[in-house]
Amino acid sequence: MLLTLAALAIVLGPLIFVHEMGHFLAAKAVGIQVLRFSLGFGRPVLKWRRGETEYWISWLLLGGYVKMAGLEDEGVAGGVEGGKSDVPVDPARAFDRKPVWARLIVICAGVTMNALLAFVVFTGLAATVGSPELDTTQVDSVVVSNLPPGAETLATLAPGDRIVRINGDSVRTWDDLARAIMSGPSELRFQVAGRAEPVVVRLEGGLTARQAVLEALVPRAVIAVGRVESGRAAARAGVKPGDEIIHVDGIPLRSVDQFLGRVWDSPKKPLRLGIRRGNDTLSVAVVPDEATGTDSRYPKRPLLYGLIGAEIRPAVLRVRHPGPDAVVAGWSETTRATGLVVGVLKGLILRQVSVREIGGPILVAQASAQAARLGLDWLLRFVAFFSINLAVLNLLPIPILDGGQVVFLLAEAILRKPLPLQLRLRLTQIGFVMLVAIMILATSNDVVRWLEHVVKR
Repeated sequence: MLLTLAALAIVLGPLIFVHEMGHFLAAKAVGIQVLRFSLGFGRPVLKWRRGETEYWISWLLLGGYVKMAGLEDEGVAGGVEGGKSDVPVDPARAFDRKPVWARLIVICAGVTMNALLAFVVFTGLAATVGSPELDTTQVDSVVVSNLPPGAETLATLAPGDRIVRINGDSVRTWDDLARAIMSGPSELRFQVAGRAEPVVVRLEGGLTARQAVLEALVPRAVIAVGRVESGRAAARAGVKPGDEIIHVDGIPLRSVDQFLGRVWDSPKKPLRLGIRRGNDTLSVAVVPDEATGTDSRYPKRPLLYGLIGAEIRPAVLRVRHPGPDAVVAGWSETTRATGLVVGVLKGLILRQVSVREIGGPILVAQASAQAARLGLDWLLRFVAFFSINLAVLNLLPIPILDGGQVVFLLAEAILRKPLPLQLRLRLTQIGFVMLVAIMILATSNDVVRWLEHVVKR
């Protein structure tokens, strides 16, 4: 419990501070008077004043805010933010006296800082401990229907074939292979272990054709367990983060898709997993929970499917990236994390992902603790991913969030006048209710998962 709370504080504290510091610095830069900088909501536990700004640490440490001159103190937002400031207001430096472009910079600065933090962390990890890359160059299968014109020769690759060089350059991870395909010349020569002659591909379709080649090649890799959700089937069976899954019911595993297919087809049916944990080989029985729904990320998953509550991914190799390569790797991980978060949101909106999958503070605390147990680098990676999560969520067009304020400003730019104050206050109240409802749903999901874990012990 102590590790869980400490990990949650390590994750949330810096992310809240960085987000609000973005608003604070941007406001100062464009000449807006900052009345208060607060970590937390409600009344202060600790406060001091320096110059024209009050600094608070408030009792409800689930966020923070920067109170600027000219923003409304009335209504729900004003109460949550501790009420009016005692600092005298300079009307000439009020928020609403600045041009729309300046106010947009201030509003967007928080999410920008969160995204920048993630990029810096990912880049630093890539340069030091290395970024995770898929530890294989073996081909499990080739989706022949996806091959673009000029790449038909790749259909001759057999399951288990290992690609060792492309155009004479060695490849040791799947990421090496992907980079060689995406950035190489139009003629690619794949050298396969045990074959005298290379497999020659000639691509004329630009990036689209290269992407099609990558989608057609299915890698064969060791299956590893990432985060394990408390109370779910995997946790109940004793599966732990870092485990490698070797086989299911005695059948050797070759790919993540193969494993997921077995789990999906086995709701409430026991599966015997062969697991490698360090130097030990274990056998555990797991009974997937039953779930329903569709998800655009998993088009092959049936409507009624099995779920074990664990992140399943191919085993990775840490590869260090010197100098500018670290920046490229950091950017790649940042965009990949953003795509994952946006994909989940899209699934929720299209009802392809169940709202029961939404997690709240308890789930975040548990995930933080699991990352901390795996090591400092994994904890930092989780901090970066969660920072992207906060950035994307803050851009949702809910009035009390940054995205809602952006909508207000864009409407002002189009109409050439601000929306009426009463309308903004009413929309902010609605946004506050929506946000509270989402938090209640997320927390109730956490509690239900915890109760299921207790009952099934």
